[in-house]
Amino acid sequence: MPKTAVILCAGYGTRMGGKVKPLMKVGGREIIYRTIKLLRDNGVERFIVIVNRENRKPIEEFLKSLNIEYEVVVNPNPERGNGYTFYLAKDRVYGRFVLVMGDHVYCEDFVKEALKGEGLICDRNPRFVDLDEATKVIVENGRAKRVGKKLERFCCVDTGFFVLTPEIFGVAENIVESKEVVSLSEIMEKARVKVTFVDGLFWMDVDTEEELRKANRFVVRCSYKGKGDGFVSRYLNRRISLRISEILVNRITPNQATIISFLVGILSSLLNFVSIPLAGVIYQISSILDGIDGEIARASLRTSNFGGWLDSVLDRYVDFLFLLTLSFVSKLNDLEWVVACFAIFGSLMVSYTTERYRGAFFRDFYQDFDFKFPGKRDERIFLIFLFCLFSFLGKFVIVYLLILIALVTNLRVLATILVVCRRYLLLKNS
Repeated sequence: MPKTAVILCAGYGTRMGGKVKPLMKVGGREIIYRTIKLLRDNGVERFIVIVNRENRKPIEEFLKSLNIEYEVVVNPNPERGNGYTFYLAKDRVYGRFVLVMGDHVYCEDFVKEALKGEGLICDRNPRFVDLDEATKVIVENGRAKRVGKKLERFCCVDTGFFVLTPEIFGVAENIVESKEVVSLSEIMEKARVKVTFVDGLFWMDVDTEEELRKANRFVVRCSYKGKGDGFVSRYLNRRISLRISEILVNRITPNQATIISFLVGILSSLLNFVSIPLAGVIYQISSILDGIDGEIARASLRTSNFGGWLDSVLDRYVDFLFLLTLSFVSKLNDLEWVVACFAIFGSLMVSYTTERYRGAFFRDFYQDFDFKFPGKRDERIFLIFLFCLFSFLGKFVIVYLLILIALVTNLRVLATILVVCRRYLLLKNS
């Protein structure tokens, strides 16, 4: 696995009004930070960052804030092309190394797959880029035969990600000595580098404001994995929360998003004393907002054990308080209060059983089980929301709701216990 990466950041960003493109934020993080973080997570330890005179200071100041081993190289003649910029790394790399562009954005899965490859990493199914602007590649016998933007017929698209060896600089030197302006495409074509295909995963280059907005949107949407979501989240909540996350990802942190969702949930509980239908609506809104902290965390590469723990704890408070205040304002009799207690207890135990599974086995419950039994939080809240809308019909609506919540949640807990016991016994006897 390569231990060194060369990042080309010597462009002037003319189509972005002269902005320092590597420091622009996509998905809540600077583009260069995203690249460095994903490469570090996959074994790259050292970074050679090639800049121009104008952007040297801001990029170097940013790199100082990171706990990484790096070297900044200044290209005094960026007008000579990105091939010349790359050539300036000649005496600074040893063994296999990664070459990436400072204005390209990649998803985690792309980087993992690309690092397994060799040569020019190409995409035969480029879903996120404008083909008219993309660099095309004709491949022959597994190597790059032609590389350029003007090719009418081509095999794949250059992703701006390379896994190379120092021998490539011999080819680059010959071209640099014979030409004033040198492109990377020329070097790769002349060297007939190997081509590795990484198809259909998210990557794109950012040259315009419109592409910046597109990259931001795609990063948020690609960060959503869907594992463990209930029916309501998959088909309703996520459609809304992802749009909200696209707007907020560069403005707030995941923990701030958690607090916002929590406060809206607490507000919904207090509104039970004013209007049960309104409380139900706000409770459902808090459920939608509950998804944005995780979406922002994954998009901005800020996932943490603390964030997951905080979100889980605050969700339990909201759920407990909403059912408690709903039961209180509904003036339940003694038997109905027993039902309410089972509903509250079951709601808490649904989350507790899956969280305890993680604590006991150090694995996510929904990675080990394709569990379709109803009763997840998003489904419960949506059910509560619907019943609250019809609470004007009488107390019996809330009583039926509590009975249903008590049955569904406790049966789900029982089903969870059974599937975990079955898996444990199978593993023990295998």
